[in-house]
Amino acid sequence: MRLDIRLNAIVDPENAGRHDLIDLARRCAAGGATLVQLRDKRSETRVMIEEARAIKQALAPLSVPFVVNDRVDVALAAGADGVHVGQDDMPVEDVRRLLGASAIIGLSIKNVGEAEAAPVELIDYVGSGGVYATVSKQQKNAPIGPAGLARIIEALRRRSQKPLPVCGIAGIDESNAAAVIAAGADGVAVISALSRASDPTVAARRLREIVDAMLAKRGT
Repeated sequence: MRLDIRLNAIVDPENAGRHDLIDLARRCAAGGATLVQLRDKRSETRVMIEEARAIKQALAPLSVPFVVNDRVDVALAAGADGVHVGQDDMPVEDVRRLLGASAIIGLSIKNVGEAEAAPVELIDYVGSGGVYATVSKQQKNAPIGPAGLARIIEALRRRSQKPLPVCGIAGIDESNAAAVIAAGADGVAVISALSRASDPTVAARRLREIVDAMLAKRGT
């Protein structure tokens, strides 16, 4: 079954606004997030495991899958549904071997060269960008824009033997989410547009409406 990445809500204790991290994850899912990812670059391992377990428990009644950014060990300990790794993290081949065939594995891809080299047969989805400038993390490279995203998606789909959903990431909000889907993406990955909203549930619902409308227009 193809993974639903229409709205990938990324929760980060450094970018949670005034929201409690666990409540933020739950409210994003209640508003329509189809995947939730924990990204925590600073906490100690024990704290991350506690965060992950609490998020997993909060999402269970909503049946929304949950992945951990980078940390395969935390994902295993917390019983997460999978991980999202970057180009400098544990190789996908090792992640798949450790987590097994049923785990969700996402991979960050920033350019066509990475798309050409990615082990597409081992991953379940791609997070591609940064599409736009973002305040949620430091960007080493200039934003690729929708046109750059479209080139990456084309390269991935040319190589993949199976449906491989791609979500655009970085700087995405209600003003530009439609352009990301128009470029060929299957969804959007969002941090600030949810965490900085006074009501993350409403913000998630609005983003889902935009994504769903554009996917319907595209016929997917």
